[in-house]
Amino acid sequence: MLYVICIVVALIAAFIGSLVGLGGGVIVIPVMLFLHSYSDAFAWATPQVIVGLSLISIVFTAISSSISYYRNGQINSRIGLLFLIGSIPGGILGSWLNQFINTDHFTLYFGILMIALSFLFLLKRDRQREERSKTPIVSVVIISLIVGVLSGLFGIGGGAIIVPAMIFLFGLSVHTSAATSMFVIVFISIMSAGTHIALGHIEWEYVIFFIVGAWIGGTIGAKVNQHIKSNVLEWILRIMLIVVGIRLIFEGLM
Repeated sequence: MLYVICIVVALIAAFIGSLVGLGGGVIVIPVMLFLHSYSDAFAWATPQVIVGLSLISIVFTAISSSISYYRNGQINSRIGLLFLIGSIPGGILGSWLNQFINTDHFTLYFGILMIALSFLFLLKRDRQREERSKTPIVSVVIISLIVGVLSGLFGIGGGAIIVPAMIFLFGLSVHTSAATSMFVIVFISIMSAGTHIALGHIEWEYVIFFIVGAWIGGTIGAKVNQHIKSNVLEWILRIMLIVVGIRLIFEGLM
């Protein structure tokens, strides 16, 4: 039963994460922390172990969904690769800065920002901009560097920042943003997961079950994304940004 729960948690998180391009950690981490607190069967799931398992599951969520998105031609590889140029060194810099900055208050304010960002979807936007304009390379790299720093600093994963940035700053559709975000997350999560493996934060007995759930959920989420209307997908994304925001606010107040 324990292994089944691990698969189900990873599957649901991967499905939602790949559907809107957020990865899935926002589901895995709080659910596993809850199980750790209220079930002796999950006594092994310390915060460090949970983060490690979450990152490994995100790797396979991102890979499986990216394969599906690529086959459907939804990934904007140009902007995705440019985002990697800035976000990877930015993530390293943000993680390094984390040790010198008390992020409690910043986390609180950033959570509020995430919630405020969700309401930007109510504004009318030019949905044709993506098709008729070229995005300046320098702009993408600079913004992706900022995204990487914020991601490393707050530890929330890049998707919650990457997707809104692609939509509002670069005019990509919500479908393309979700797909491209998962492509970027493949490389970011591999680096992060590798760090936690090196630090010994992995319970290998449970890894395979998270991988199975993540692969299935990521594939299904990407396929469902292709059949959902953009306005419905935006509402799902809004709700997920609010969830991320509430989690950050809660952490900032603790």
